[in-house]
Amino acid sequence: MHEDGLKNFLGVTASISTILQFLTGALVCQKVVQNKSTGDQSALPFISGCLSTSLWLRYGFFIKDTSIILVNTIGAALFFAYVITFAIYSLRKSILFRQFAGCVIFLLSTLVYIQNIESPQIAQRHLGLICTMVTIFFFATPLVSLLHVLKVHSTESLPFPIIFSSFLVSAQWLIYGVLLGDPFIQIPNFLGCVLTGFQLSLFYCYSQNTKGYSSELI
Repeated sequence: MHEDGLKNFLGVTASISTILQFLTGALVCQKVVQNKSTGDQSALPFISGCLSTSLWLRYGFFIKDTSIILVNTIGAALFFAYVITFAIYSLRKSILFRQFAGCVIFLLSTLVYIQNIESPQIAQRHLGLICTMVTIFFFATPLVSLLHVLKVHSTESLPFPIIFSSFLVSAQWLIYGVLLGDPFIQIPNFLGCVLTGFQLSLFYCYSQNTKGYSSELI
């Protein structure tokens, strides 16, 4: 009974933390609107987030899980709004549009593929695997700026609020996945902890050279 109570508690707190994580993107977009430019920041984390939440939303409907449906409905709407904000202020709109179009094509192809699988069990397993891979990609997308970060010794191009909240959320879901014994929850969130933990270490290493976040990290 104690374990079931812990599972329910973690399920609720992880859902709340996930929604709060999604809202951190608003801090990044607020800075973009204030500067009237996206600067060196890429929209790819938001685009991949839009794709990830859309796939998990379909998975939620597939298994009829209200929490997954609610969390990812909110997430998909927020990430789409963030992408629109970046599209307005980005100087490299063609790159953003190509990335977004690629994600839309991937999403539609996945939905069609899953829909045509006759066995519900196989369809659920395949969709879960796809969601796992996309989630790992979502955690890793800020690494596209890694070479730039290492070159200029500054993490200004990395979205700290998103990375930090992703670390906390993935840690919660990892514990929840261990309690459930569900590898589809354990694997992506373990890797999420590793990837986001590495990115956070860069903020510590280059805190003196990063404007805006250095004072928060010291």
